[in-house]
Amino acid sequence: MLAAMPDSAPSPLSTGGTSLRDGGDACPGTLRLHRADDGALARVRIPGGVLSADRADALLAVAGRFGDGDLHLTSRGNVQLRGLDAECGGGPAELLGAAGLLPSAAHERARNIVASPLAGLDGSPALGGWLSELDGLVCASAAAASLSGRFLFALDDGRGDVDALGADVTLIAEGDDCLLRVGAEDEVFRVPAGKGPRAALLAAEAFLRAARDSGAWRVKDLPDDVRAALPGEVARTIGGVAADEAVHRPRPRTAKAPEPGPVTAQDNDGDGDGDTTTAISIGVPLGRLTATQWRLLTETARRHGSELRLTPWRGVIIPGPFGQSGQDGQSGQDGQSGQDDAAEALRTLAATGLITGPDSPWTGVGACIGHPGCAKSLADVRAEAGAAVGPVGRLPVYWSGCERRCGHPHGEWIDVVVTPDGHRISHVRGERRDPPATVRNNPAALAATVAAARA
Repeated sequence: MLAAMPDSAPSPLSTGGTSLRDGGDACPGTLRLHRADDGALARVRIPGGVLSADRADALLAVAGRFGDGDLHLTSRGNVQLRGLDAECGGGPAELLGAAGLLPSAAHERARNIVASPLAGLDGSPALGGWLSELDGLVCASAAAASLSGRFLFALDDGRGDVDALGADVTLIAEGDDCLLRVGAEDEVFRVPAGKGPRAALLAAEAFLRAARDSGAWRVKDLPDDVRAALPGEVARTIGGVAADEAVHRPRPRTAKAPEPGPVTAQDNDGDGDGDTTTAISIGVPLGRLTATQWRLLTETARRHGSELRLTPWRGVIIPGPFGQSGQDGQSGQDGQSGQDDAAEALRTLAATGLITGPDSPWTGVGACIGHPGCAKSLADVRAEAGAAVGPVGRLPVYWSGCERRCGHPHGEWIDVVVTPDGHRISHVRGERRDPPATVRNNPAALAATVAAARA
């Protein structure tokens, strides 16, 4: 049986027997629970956010049996189970392992992989077998078990959405090749697409060797000279790639989430049907899904013979085909039937409080767990975010109960942080931050200030 370990148990990161950081990696997983104020917390890695209906059922069963009954989406397309009983032992891990969600106990926290959630759905290229191959390679690598729970791989279909997230190792689809980015560098290496996943693993293993003496968790944590030398070391490790043949391709600075609603692809078969609906995109207010909402999403995916794709923006994509039952093979025959089917699914999901269109006031609103779930939070920021919800803003907003800003977005956004002196609101553009405004003990003024900043 896979038994959950307490969060105080040591977990030294090592390569060649050398500890990377004293005290080990405290990032939670399914086998190492984090003790929060609302109970123990388990973080289940879902590589690429891709989840079959059966595995979604297993997650819901664990949440209902051992936790608060809800499913909490993270900024990496993973799932957190909160409110777990401290005495649950290895029960959650045993059920999740039986569902195939823990293919390797040694690597369960290292399986951090985000992928473009619309890949292959809206006319963009599919990522082929990259996701399953990379996950398999990570789980088969003894060295990769030493990656911290913070280390991140990204698989981008060329649109730049997850490339903008600043992963440690990023693969970008480009024709018959792919581009390999190490850290946030603007220089990338061209690699044959079929060798991309292995190149990504080799890059991660090269990072571990480079981090041996520095104790870095991620590429950005390396000393400047070591980080500057890492791309060259990666090129030598991969073989057949010259460091001086790097391609200049700056990393996008804004990560754009899929817009809620129907996902369409241009009709290219010449039959005049116009665009076809290939998927539906759903936003989740504050990333928290009730059992009813989760069950409905799962049933929708199962009805269409599909899967759930959890996004790094705390949303869900359900691929089609729409206009088909997915069960008895009866097809809707035309694009209009598919559009009607998708619209009906979106109406049903909207009735449960989910975001199904860009005009929802919840679009772009995010928050950490806040008080009372987190002892470090200075306020119930989720309640405050809900009270301040108003017209849709141009910019996303994220509410944080303390300076740690757990789960904050990337790119351009409005940062609301609770401090002992009040709520500090600032406009963030990548690494730049405008002078902040502070609002003290005035909910109406706070809502107005946030709305103005978003506009």
